[in-house]
Amino acid sequence: MENYNQTSTNFILLGLFPPSNLGLFLFTLTVPIFLMALTGNLCMVLLILLDAQLHTPMYFLLSQLSLMDLIYICTTVPKMASGFLFGNKSISFIGCGVQCFFFATLAGSEGLLLMSMSYDRYVAICFPLHYPIHVNRRVCVLMILGSWAMGAVNSCAHTIYVLHMPYCRYRTINHFYCEIPAMLTLACADTWLYEYIVFLSTFIFILFPFIVILASYGKVLLAVYHMHSQEGRKKAYSTCSAHLTVVTFYYVPCAYTYLRPKSLRSPAEDKLVAVFYTMLTPVFNPLIYSLRNKEVLGALRRVAGKFGSKAL
Repeated sequence: MENYNQTSTNFILLGLFPPSNLGLFLFTLTVPIFLMALTGNLCMVLLILLDAQLHTPMYFLLSQLSLMDLIYICTTVPKMASGFLFGNKSISFIGCGVQCFFFATLAGSEGLLLMSMSYDRYVAICFPLHYPIHVNRRVCVLMILGSWAMGAVNSCAHTIYVLHMPYCRYRTINHFYCEIPAMLTLACADTWLYEYIVFLSTFIFILFPFIVILASYGKVLLAVYHMHSQEGRKKAYSTCSAHLTVVTFYYVPCAYTYLRPKSLRSPAEDKLVAVFYTMLTPVFNPLIYSLRNKEVLGALRRVAGKFGSKAL
């Protein structure tokens, strides 16, 4: 392990890649991933904002998912890239707290938002006649605000605790961002009670929504199976499979990381698994929802045609 000056109150992020040719090669792979996530999610947000035909609850929820993923990847990757390219692995105490806050807020909010999206599809497919009543604009706004608010409140509690935790002189975090479980290993106090709280938070924001989503999609698939319209069945299967793919890529790695006891965790494995929900999921979400969705592709053509005609 490299030697770093531990006299500062700053933390040291060891990063994701080793300082070698292999590390440089792996780092070059993250650059297009970051740019794809940035471009894809920004395009989804703007497309849903600009095209009137996408001003529906489903796409309003999707725009929030893209916004969360956009902020998500910007919270971790730029600092990791800066540390690898320029060797500045130091992050201030407050900077680490800010990163913790945004990451925990987005992680919790996205977990709840995905559950809201599954509710939207459940009502749309199982109770189509009641959809305008149960999932109207007001309900949609409340679900979005509730996801953001609950994620922020939960994050505030964790961030305040982490910032007030007594740390030893050794402040090297074996991760590429200020991850709370990785920071707990540096504490000079017994953290068993707080580890239980982290487990409880993971259950509320990750495991419980995942169970609700699986239950709702079980009923959705049953309703789809009894559909008489072949076209309607095909469209429902396409929408459900897209959402379930997103859910799998997000919930499973998160649950695997935060529900394991400390004795079974390893820094190398934690960093590898974190790549899935911090980098790959923000890339896959816009690809899955755009390439598999005729309405989004149609909106893309309309917006492109509108701007093309103005340019002429």
